Amino acid sequence: MSTSERLIESTRALLWERGYVGTSPKAILERAGAGQGSMYHHFKGKPDLALAAIRRTAEEMRATAAGVLDGPGTPYERIEAYLLRERDVLRGCPVGRLTMDPDVIADDALRAPVDETLDWLRARLAGIVEEGREQGEFAPGLDSEEIAAAVVATVQGGYVLARASGSPAAFDAGVRGLLALLAPQDRQPRTRP
Repeated sequence: MSTSERLIESTRALLWERGYVGTSPKAILERAGAGQGSMYHHFKGKPDLALAAIRRTAEEMRATAAGVLDGPGTPYERIEAYLLRERDVLRGCPVGRLTMDPDVIADDALRAPVDETLDWLRARLAGIVEEGREQGEFAPGLDSEEIAAAVVATVQGGYVLARASGSPAAFDAGVRGLLALLAPQDRQPRTRP
């Protein structure tokens, strides 16, 4: 792995663990095993490196979600697969955690990849719900954008509840509840592994 890659990956991990303020250049360099000169050779400073790390995190989240949402199955099965996919529930979502970081939210450049990713996710889910409505799998009265927002809110809120309780049970309960509400009459929702 190149020095710039080690710096980006170290920053990604530290942002998830400590937030923007808690991610010092010294901590980044120590984790990356890089010298101070190498950081400034590849990046203008901490904000530039943080932006590269946030973009990488956002790209990874989109790729992971797309891998499930664009996979095989009916619209319900693809949403179900997204909700039930393996996650480290107690660690939370690296993109969702950035929304709680006041320094990221206050900076338009740092916030942009977060906003773009959540917008992409809601739009992709809304498209799947719309597809399900057209195929008769979902009730014709469902608003695809509202359902997409509910799916994202269930996942992000589930992370918060699980972290607060120290147990993935709260996340799982929210997912099961949403799947039961979305499930066609003849289907019983599965549970997360």
